[in-house]
Amino acid sequence: MKTERRSALKKMFASVLGLAGAGMAAKAATGSREEKEADNITNYQNIPLFSGHTKFGNLVFVAGKGAHVEPFTIKNHTEIVLKALEDELIKAGSSMEKVLKVNVYLNDIADYQGMNEAYKGRFGSKPPVRTTVAVAKGGVPGNSLVEMDCIAFI
Repeated sequence: MKTERRSALKKMFASVLGLAGAGMAAKAATGSREEKEADNITNYQNIPLFSGHTKFGNLVFVAGKGAHVEPFTIKNHTEIVLKALEDELIKAGSSMEKVLKVNVYLNDIADYQGMNEAYKGRFGSKPPVRTTVAVAKGGVPGNSLVEMDCIAFI
């Protein structure tokens, strides 16, 4: 069952990527806006494995940030993570007020309320949409109690 689902997902993504690639190739011949935006993709390397953020057009995608310090509470970790997101957004030319979407990954769902207490009000008067999940077996990478990533505009 799991193998069948993976196979179906791989085929779906390959199909979508193939269609997107064909569309981009057709538009490339005409010098489309999308092609020019694709040329402006910028990666900022924080560590060799992945970028801290990537820009595409007027959007910035910030990689997951964690608080890899011990011992602290969920509130402390959330504050550290939010500060790391803010720093990365500023590097990208954006801000917390321009965040559209946040994903929150908790090591333990019991930390939901404590995370919310530190999170509240950090994104201005119009908070972004958010998804919060507790990760399964193995937890958040490193020693962090929480990890967050986001999408913002510039």
